[in-house]
Amino acid sequence: MLPFICRRTWRAAVHTLSTSRGTPLSRLLCNCDEVSAGLASADTIFALSSGHGRCGVAVVRVSGPASVTSLRSMAGLTGSLPPPRKALLRSITDPLTREVLDRGLVLWFPAPHSFTGEDSVEFHIHGGPAVITAVLEALGSVPGMRPAEAGEFTRRAFQAGKLGLTEVEGLGDLIHAETEAQRRLALRQMSGELGHLYQDWSNKLKRCLAYVEAFIDFSEDELIEDGVLNQVDRVVCNLQTEMEQHLKDKRKGERLRSGVQVVIAGATNAGKSSLLNSICQRPAAIVSPIAGTTRDVVETALDIGGFPVLLIDTAGLRDSLDVVEREGVRRARERVEQADLTLVVVDCSNLPIDTQQAAAFLQEHLKSVMSTQKQTFAVDNCLLVLNKTDLLPEEQRQNLDMELRQVSGLPPACLISCHSNEGLQDFLTALHGNVKTLCGDPLSGAPTLTQARHRTHLQQCAAALAQYQRYRDTDLALAAEGVRSALTSLGRITGRVGAEEILDIIFKDFCIGK
Repeated sequence: MLPFICRRTWRAAVHTLSTSRGTPLSRLLCNCDEVSAGLASADTIFALSSGHGRCGVAVVRVSGPASVTSLRSMAGLTGSLPPPRKALLRSITDPLTREVLDRGLVLWFPAPHSFTGEDSVEFHIHGGPAVITAVLEALGSVPGMRPAEAGEFTRRAFQAGKLGLTEVEGLGDLIHAETEAQRRLALRQMSGELGHLYQDWSNKLKRCLAYVEAFIDFSEDELIEDGVLNQVDRVVCNLQTEMEQHLKDKRKGERLRSGVQVVIAGATNAGKSSLLNSICQRPAAIVSPIAGTTRDVVETALDIGGFPVLLIDTAGLRDSLDVVEREGVRRARERVEQADLTLVVVDCSNLPIDTQQAAAFLQEHLKSVMSTQKQTFAVDNCLLVLNKTDLLPEEQRQNLDMELRQVSGLPPACLISCHSNEGLQDFLTALHGNVKTLCGDPLSGAPTLTQARHRTHLQQCAAALAQYQRYRDTDLALAAEGVRSALTSLGRITGRVGAEEILDIIFKDFCIGK
C-alpha cells in the first residue's frame, strides 16, 4: 500500500489518473453544482419586520456589520453594549439631529447567534406610521446601511447556513398561512423535518457517488475493497423505492398549501349559486329563477374546518345557441376537469318518483356532468348534492335517501334544501370529511411534498437512479453520471451540493494512500 498522502497531493494524483484514464472523477470537481450562494453581502440592511399599518408595537430589524453603529448612534449607548438578547428601554434618537424620535426597546444579537447569522439589532417602537417612517429615515442616514430587499433577511440566513432551502420555504408558507392546517404543515416544514429527509437521501447519494468514483479510479490498483459496488446497488435500490413511495402522496401537501379546488357543477336552475351562498353565508353569487343566470366562474376562498378551499360556482350545463353561455359552459367543464372535488347539484323535483328509476337517472346525469377529456371520473372525487328537498313529500324523500345508500357506483349523496337549510349541516360535515381526506393530516405520517418544484426534482432524481441501474454492468462511468445527476437534483431542493463534500467522504471511508 502507498504511504499516507495529504489532500493536495491526492487531488493532484486524482487529476493525473483522471487525465490518463478518462474517468469521471476529475469532472466531479467542476460538474457538481454548488447551489448555495456563498457569503452574505457586506452591506448592513434594515426593514420594518412587523408588517405595515397602525399597530401597538412595530419591530424594525437591522442586520450586518454596521448594526453596532446603528445601535450606539440611535440608542445613545456610549459604553458597553447591552447583554445579548436582553431588552433595554432607551430613547430612540436621530443620529444627525439628536432629536428623540420615540422611546422603545432595543435588543442586540451578536453573530453568529442571530436569525441571519450576522450582527443584528431590533428596535421595538410604537407602531404609528409617523414613528416608523422617522426611525427608518434615521437608519438610512447611518453610513453603510441601506433598506433591505424583499426576503433579504431570510436569504442571508440561508447563506449563513441558519436555514435550509426547504426550511426557508416553510417559513414563507407560515407567514402566508391562512388556515390552521396550513399553519401546522408550514411549521412542520420550517422545523426541518422535510429538509432532514432530503438531506439524509443526499448524504447517502454522496457516499454512493464517492464509492463509484473511487472504484473507477483505483480498483485496478487493488486499493478498493471488494463488494463496494454491491453496497451502492443496495442503497440506490432502496433510495429509488423510498422516493417513488414519497411521490405517491396524491398531492396532499400541495393541495393543503394552495387550497382544495371544489367545483359546484350541474344543470341550470339546480341551485348551484344558492348552494355557494349557503356555504359562504353571504350573497356571493346572483340567484334568480331564470335559467342560465350564472355564465362565468365565481370563486370564493373559504376556511372549512381549518382546511383551505377555493369554492367555484360555474355556469349551468346545457346546450345553448347563446355565444356567451356556450363559453360559460366550456369554462365550467374545464373547471370540472381541474377540480379536486366536484359537487354535482341536482334538482330533486326533476327526479323520477320511483326511487330505482331516480338512482338510474342520477348515474346517467353524473356521466354527463363529469364527462371530460379523460372520459372517466372517480367516485371518490365527487359528492352528489340533491337540492330542493323541501319540494318533495316526506315519504318520497326518505325512500330516496334509503335507496341511494344502497346503490353502488354512486358517490355519497346529501339531501339538502338551500331554501330551508334542511340537511345543510350534514352536507357541510360530509364536505369537510372529503376535504380532509384530500389534504391529509399535516401532523401525522411522513412529511409530504408541498412544492411543485420538489416533485419535479424528485422525479428527475428517481429517473437518474434508474440510469445507474441501467448502466451499472455495461458502462460504470454512465452509471456514475446517473448518481451524480440524482445528487444534483436533490441539491436543487435542499439548496446545497458540492464536490468538496464528496471528496471528504472519499478521504474518510477509503484507505487510499495508506
